[in-house]
Amino acid sequence: MANLIIVCGPQAVGKMTVAESLRDKLHYNMMMNHDSIEVSDRIFGFNTPAQVEFNAVFREKAFEIAVKNNVDLIFTYVCAFDIPKDRDYLLSLKSLFENAGGKFYFVELFTDLETRLARNETPYRLERKASKRDIAWSRANVISDAKKYKLNTDEGEVFCENHIKIDNTNLEPDQVAEKVITAFGLVPVEKEEKEYRFGF
Repeated sequence: MANLIIVCGPQAVGKMTVAESLRDKLHYNMMMNHDSIEVSDRIFGFNTPAQVEFNAVFREKAFEIAVKNNVDLIFTYVCAFDIPKDRDYLLSLKSLFENAGGKFYFVELFTDLETRLARNETPYRLERKASKRDIAWSRANVISDAKKYKLNTDEGEVFCENHIKIDNTNLEPDQVAEKVITAFGLVPVEKEEKEYRFGF
């Protein structure tokens, strides 16, 4: 059986670096939301119908294969909590893993817009996410989505069982990861490094 950890939050909140820290501490495999985005963009262009379809299929098959092969997985995701389709998507992943005997853990990160705009331009983020290298567009996207969508749950709102919400404004990724591990009582999987982080 496979477990799934979702690391959720607005753009540039720090999902990728927290997920990478969790990967290295727990030896879970990891899929960023941008893994499928960048591949599908390169093949089919930015935000074309073919790109959108391939992006969805890429993720769907990755989750199915993880469950089939008992691979514990971390996935980063931006959820608009005011859009039922986004919430339902996360709940469908919860059902997929739990119906196969695994656990579903939901890690929600939040910080202020100013911090996210600064993080949006960090060299490591731009290195890993080609679609964010147009800084003017990316900055405008962060600002517009913050106004348009509800990108974090309300104070006191519980999205699901095993939900932790962390203000990571002044925390290093390793500190956030340790909070998650402690809160959920997670233990590392016995794996060789090449099995969960090959090629980095």
